[in-house]
Amino acid sequence: MSFFKLAQRRFSVRNYKKDSVEEDKLRIILEAGRIAPSSKNSQPQKLIVVSQQDGLDKVKKAANVFNAPIIIIVCGNYQDAWIRSYDQKLLLDIDVTIVTDHMMLTATDLGLGTLWVCNFNPEIIRQEFNLPEYIEPINLLALGYADCVQSSSTKHNIRKSIEETVCYEKYKD
Repeated sequence: MSFFKLAQRRFSVRNYKKDSVEEDKLRIILEAGRIAPSSKNSQPQKLIVVSQQDGLDKVKKAANVFNAPIIIIVCGNYQDAWIRSYDQKLLLDIDVTIVTDHMMLTATDLGLGTLWVCNFNPEIIRQEFNLPEYIEPINLLALGYADCVQSSSTKHNIRKSIEETVCYEKYKD
Protein backbone atom coordinates (compact mmCIF):
# COMPACT_ATOMS: atom_id res chain seq x y z
CA MET A 1 0.00 0.00 0.00
CA SER A 2 1.27 3.47 -0.80
CA PHE A 3 2.04 5.88 2.02
CA PHE A 4 -0.72 8.20 0.81
CA LYS A 5 -3.30 5.37 0.95
CA LEU A 6 -2.05 4.43 4.42
CA ALA A 7 -2.39 8.04 5.63
CA GLN A 8 -5.91 8.15 4.21
CA ARG A 9 -6.84 4.88 5.94
CA ARG A 10 -5.79 5.99 9.45
CA PHE A 11 -8.56 7.35 11.65
CA SER A 12 -9.15 8.05 15.32
CA VAL A 13 -10.57 4.92 16.94
CA ARG A 14 -12.86 5.50 19.90
CA ASN A 15 -14.15 1.96 20.32
CA TYR A 16 -11.85 -1.04 20.75
CA LYS A 17 -12.35 -4.78 20.81
CA LYS A 18 -11.15 -6.57 23.91
CA ASP A 19 -8.72 -8.60 21.78
CA SER A 20 -5.11 -8.30 22.80
CA VAL A 21 -2.46 -7.06 20.40
CA GLU A 22 0.05 -9.66 19.25
CA GLU A 23 3.53 -9.19 20.71
CA ASP A 24 5.21 -9.24 17.29
CA LYS A 25 2.96 -6.41 16.05
CA LEU A 26 3.67 -4.38 19.19
CA ARG A 27 7.42 -4.86 18.65
CA ILE A 28 7.16 -3.63 15.06
CA ILE A 29 5.22 -0.56 16.22
CA LEU A 30 7.81 0.19 18.91
CA GLU A 31 10.61 -0.30 16.37
CA ALA A 32 8.92 2.24 14.07
CA GLY A 33 9.07 4.70 16.97
CA ARG A 34 12.70 3.84 17.63
CA ILE A 35 13.79 4.59 14.06
CA ALA A 36 11.78 7.83 13.79
CA PRO A 37 13.88 10.89 12.98
CA SER A 38 14.70 13.41 15.68
CA SER A 39 16.54 16.71 15.73
CA LYS A 40 20.30 16.09 15.73
CA ASN A 41 19.40 12.38 16.25
CA SER A 42 18.84 13.21 19.92
CA GLN A 43 16.18 10.48 20.33
CA PRO A 44 14.61 12.10 23.41
CA GLN A 45 11.66 9.70 23.58
CA LYS A 46 10.85 7.38 26.44
CA LEU A 47 7.89 5.07 25.90
CA ILE A 48 5.85 3.41 28.62
CA VAL A 49 3.77 0.53 27.27
CA VAL A 50 0.74 -0.08 29.47
CA SER A 51 -1.35 -3.22 28.93
CA GLN A 52 -2.07 -4.60 32.41
CA GLN A 53 -5.39 -3.62 33.95
CA ASP A 54 -3.86 -1.82 36.95
CA GLY A 55 -1.78 0.37 34.65
CA LEU A 56 -4.70 1.02 32.32
CA ASP A 57 -6.75 2.07 35.34
CA LYS A 58 -4.02 4.57 36.24
CA VAL A 59 -4.10 6.03 32.72
CA LYS A 60 -7.91 6.27 32.86
CA LYS A 61 -7.57 8.62 35.84
CA ALA A 62 -5.88 11.09 33.48
CA ALA A 63 -7.76 10.62 30.20
CA ASN A 64 -10.49 8.87 28.31
CA VAL A 65 -8.68 6.18 26.34
CA PHE A 66 -11.85 4.43 25.15
CA ASN A 67 -10.94 1.07 26.69
CA ALA A 68 -8.01 0.48 24.37
CA PRO A 69 -6.11 -2.66 25.44
CA ILE A 70 -2.74 -0.90 25.13
CA ILE A 71 -1.73 2.66 25.90
CA ILE A 72 1.71 3.90 24.99
CA ILE A 73 2.64 6.87 27.14
CA VAL A 74 4.97 8.82 24.86
CA CYS A 75 7.31 10.86 27.01
CA GLY A 76 10.12 13.25 26.29
CA ASN A 77 13.41 13.37 28.14
CA TYR A 78 14.60 16.95 28.69
CA GLN A 79 18.15 15.68 29.28
CA ASP A 80 18.30 14.27 25.75
CA ALA A 81 16.36 17.00 23.90
CA TRP A 82 18.05 19.23 21.36
CA ILE A 83 17.74 23.01 21.55
CA ARG A 84 18.10 25.08 18.38
CA SER A 85 20.95 27.53 18.95
CA TYR A 86 19.49 30.42 16.95
CA ASP A 87 16.46 31.00 19.16
CA GLN A 88 16.77 28.43 21.98
CA LYS A 89 13.71 26.53 20.70
CA LEU A 90 13.33 23.23 22.50
CA LEU A 91 12.41 20.54 19.98
CA LEU A 92 11.26 17.92 22.49
CA ASP A 93 7.54 18.02 21.63
CA ILE A 94 8.27 17.87 17.91
CA ASP A 95 10.65 14.93 18.17
CA VAL A 96 8.36 12.93 20.43
CA THR A 97 5.35 13.64 18.22
CA ILE A 98 7.20 12.32 15.17
CA VAL A 99 7.74 9.10 17.16
CA THR A 100 4.00 9.01 17.94
CA ASP A 101 3.10 9.51 14.28
CA HIS A 102 5.45 6.76 13.09
CA MET A 103 3.95 4.31 15.58
CA MET A 104 0.40 5.37 14.72
CA LEU A 105 0.86 4.86 10.98
CA THR A 106 2.69 1.56 11.48
CA ALA A 107 -0.18 0.31 13.64
CA THR A 108 -2.60 1.24 10.85
CA ASP A 109 -0.47 -0.65 8.35
CA LEU A 110 -0.66 -3.71 10.64
CA GLY A 111 -4.45 -3.57 10.81
CA LEU A 112 -4.68 -1.96 14.25
CA GLY A 113 -6.57 1.12 15.32
CA THR A 114 -5.14 4.06 17.22
CA LEU A 115 -6.15 7.24 18.94
CA TRP A 116 -3.64 10.02 19.50
CA VAL A 117 -4.64 11.51 22.86
CA CYS A 118 -3.36 14.94 23.84
CA ASN A 119 -6.24 15.83 26.16
CA PHE A 120 -4.96 14.29 29.38
CA ASN A 121 -3.81 15.44 32.78
CA PRO A 122 -0.01 15.13 32.69
CA GLU A 123 0.33 15.50 36.47
CA ILE A 124 -1.77 12.40 37.04
CA ILE A 125 0.37 10.45 34.56
CA ARG A 126 3.52 11.82 36.20
CA GLN A 127 2.34 10.76 39.68
CA GLU A 128 0.82 7.39 38.75
CA PHE A 129 3.89 6.29 36.78
CA ASN A 130 6.48 7.89 39.06
CA LEU A 131 8.09 10.01 36.35
CA PRO A 132 11.16 12.03 37.28
CA GLU A 133 11.08 15.80 36.66
CA TYR A 134 13.18 15.54 33.48
CA ILE A 135 10.62 13.21 31.85
CA GLU A 136 7.46 14.82 30.45
CA PRO A 137 4.42 12.85 29.27
CA ILE A 138 3.59 14.44 25.91
CA ASN A 139 1.20 12.10 24.07
CA LEU A 140 -0.85 9.02 24.80
CA LEU A 141 -1.30 6.53 21.99
CA ALA A 142 -4.28 4.21 22.39
CA LEU A 143 -3.76 1.00 20.46
CA GLY A 144 -5.87 -2.05 19.66
CA TYR A 145 -8.30 -3.55 17.20
CA ALA A 146 -11.05 -1.16 16.15
CA ASP A 147 -14.59 -2.16 17.03
CA CYS A 148 -16.17 0.41 14.71
CA VAL A 149 -16.48 1.29 11.06
CA GLN A 150 -13.57 3.15 9.51
CA SER A 151 -14.49 6.82 9.28
CA SER A 152 -11.41 8.46 7.79
CA SER A 153 -12.88 9.08 4.36
CA THR A 154 -15.55 11.39 5.76
CA LYS A 155 -13.14 13.15 8.13
CA HIS A 156 -10.77 14.03 5.30
CA ASN A 157 -13.56 16.00 3.61
CA ILE A 158 -13.79 18.41 6.55
CA ARG A 159 -10.13 19.36 6.49
CA LYS A 160 -9.02 22.76 5.27
CA SER A 161 -8.20 22.95 1.57
CA ILE A 162 -4.62 23.00 0.34
CA GLU A 163 -5.17 26.61 -0.74
CA GLU A 164 -5.95 27.53 2.89
CA THR A 165 -2.85 25.88 4.33
CA VAL A 166 -0.12 26.19 1.70
CA CYS A 167 1.69 29.30 0.42
CA TYR A 168 4.24 29.43 -2.37
CA GLU A 169 7.36 31.59 -2.24
CA LYS A 170 6.02 33.95 0.47
CA TYR A 171 3.52 34.04 3.32
CA LYS A 172 -0.06 34.97 2.47
CA ASP A 173 -3.12 35.19 4.73
